[in-house]
Amino acid sequence: MSNAKLAFLFLTSALFAATLPASGQVASPYPDKPLRLVVPFSAGGGADILARAVGQKLSEAFGKPVIVDNRGGGSGIPATDMVAKAAPNGHTLLFTSSVYATNPGFFTTLPFDPYKDFAPITQATSQPYVLGVHPSVAANSVKELIALAKSRPGQFNYASGGDGGAPHLGRELFKHLTATNIMQVPYKGGGPALLALLSGEVAMLLSSVPSTIPQVKAGKVRALAVSGRSRAPALPDLPTVAEAGVPEYEVTSWYGVLAPAKTSTAIIAKLRTEIVKALNTNELRTQLTNDGAELVGSTPDAFAAYIHSEIPKWAKVMKTAGVRTR
Repeated sequence: MSNAKLAFLFLTSALFAATLPASGQVASPYPDKPLRLVVPFSAGGGADILARAVGQKLSEAFGKPVIVDNRGGGSGIPATDMVAKAAPNGHTLLFTSSVYATNPGFFTTLPFDPYKDFAPITQATSQPYVLGVHPSVAANSVKELIALAKSRPGQFNYASGGDGGAPHLGRELFKHLTATNIMQVPYKGGGPALLALLSGEVAMLLSSVPSTIPQVKAGKVRALAVSGRSRAPALPDLPTVAEAGVPEYEVTSWYGVLAPAKTSTAIIAKLRTEIVKALNTNELRTQLTNDGAELVGSTPDAFAAYIHSEIPKWAKVMKTAGVRTR
């Protein structure tokens, strides 16, 4: 064999060896061990239920266990921080909610950067709220409600499940966009807030679709609109607040999945594909519809853009409303 041929073989062998891991072995396919899906809320809630359903489908698709790790408390911050600092290998993921976008405006400091420390995978769902009033309120539409509130500044009130939550901030956004003076009455959770509306203690409330529909059917709540960007499948005849006269208004709760920053785009794409497949199964579609939620299944770029628009939006609402930060 000529010296030229020997040199060529040596060069190609060296180039091939350079593409292998240091161990000389071909990298294992992803995933090569169990996945951990961290839910920054207690077991039994909406995020936990959906995370477990998605986790089961991922386990079936990947042939690896998916462990749902509930780490509630601290407004979801400790669990979120834990995932931010996890290895970016796609084996530790965050299944979070819209609190991810409201926390940066509600807390003066966070141990992680919500813009830089995560790689969004997909927004799984979007859940609107129902804008409802007590039957004694003399308003049958959003426009009539605005006119009534303006005629009685400071005399109208609304219930919230506590400071910083979507129903609270959604009402503050409504006040800002409609130039109305409506007083907040905070309660310890969405359940007590709904009971306050039913009893007539308060005039208005933003409440979840599943909890509100039975009260609307029973005539105990008058539903005026839904808060999302589109009409709710469970309430197709009810307009959105935007349709009803407040065009810039949109308030939704959402669930989504994120990975630590620097997770490879190939892993992100693979996870997004399987998560969207899971959400599109008949089983999960039925579950989402029953919960008043809509399937989103956005791309990583679209989810990132949505998060980046929501964080300053809610920070501005809190500043305008004078919400006390922590």
